[in-house]
Amino acid sequence: MPITDFSNDALGAKDLLIDVRTPGEFAEGHFEGAVNIDWMSDDFMASWDTIPKGGKVYLYCKKGGRSAMAAHVLDSLGYRVVDLTGGWDALTAEQE
Repeated sequence: MPITDFSNDALGAKDLLIDVRTPGEFAEGHFEGAVNIDWMSDDFMASWDTIPKGGKVYLYCKKGGRSAMAAHVLDSLGYRVVDLTGGWDALTAEQE
């Protein structure tokens, strides 16, 4: 799904919105309610040990590369993943 089509209204009660950018990138701006789980961190996979697979997981990053890789991995683990393509840069460019 293009990130420009996403709205927090799309989130169900069991869904999660995950920003896979670095904490510094996250601090510069993110969706309200997003949780930061840095794809580049050594403990990325361990972060998912306690996250249930009941809802959808919406992922985004800066341009789409990291979220695409994370989506592939999480999909293989049984998560229902929606990759918000285009990334934060596409969203902020549209808002300018």
